[in-house]
Amino acid sequence: MKQNARFRGPSPMLAAGAHLAVFVAGLVASGLLRHGAPFVNPFAPGEQARVLLAQTPAAVRVGAFFLFGSAVPLGIFAVTLVSLLRYLGVRAAGTNIALLGGMTATMALFQSGIAGFLLSLPDVTASGAVVKAVEFLSFLSGGVMYAVGFGLFAAGVSITSYFTRLLPRWLAWFGIVIAVMGELSWFSLLSFPANFLIPVTRYLGFVWMVLAAGVLGGVARRESRVASRELRVDG
Repeated sequence: MKQNARFRGPSPMLAAGAHLAVFVAGLVASGLLRHGAPFVNPFAPGEQARVLLAQTPAAVRVGAFFLFGSAVPLGIFAVTLVSLLRYLGVRAAGTNIALLGGMTATMALFQSGIAGFLLSLPDVTASGAVVKAVEFLSFLSGGVMYAVGFGLFAAGVSITSYFTRLLPRWLAWFGIVIAVMGELSWFSLLSFPANFLIPVTRYLGFVWMVLAAGVLGGVARRESRVASRELRVDG
């Protein structure tokens, strides 16, 4: 750390804020473009889903556009936070677990966005069976795959930060709880009620991201100032 006095990387707070802003913008924009039409439930009958999607192609495409875009700052955030932990001296498998989870969650949003775009195409929505398959691909990617990946990310960051005291105990435990909920969302593949854990993981995860970015970013800035002073003294 003393060889590199200052952490060199993007702001984790800026990346977290950008991810949240793009994601929320997608919800708002697609909601407005629906003109009162309901959101499509992936568990609805195939013909009902086909009709609803065919009626709102612009809303579906714009929603997919923003969802795909939100994956970019999420990936940057994950890589930056892992780099911060390593800069702060963490040498544990948890950082690699966090990176695996962050990349899994990022790829899940990319995949969900692409599948969502396909649902805006007339040739796709002409077939109820195709709609059902693509719709479930989008839902499972942006739902359970994202939640499980984000859970691994939160676990890797929170557990290593707990033992190294880089995060307050309450914030580390908050991340661990989110991680557990994210991993338990895996059971949504077997039991419908477990789908409840997906939005809980996502929206509590937003809060945890901002808080963790603020705390770890602050610790890194303090360490940078200390290391800079030591380098000047040694010089």
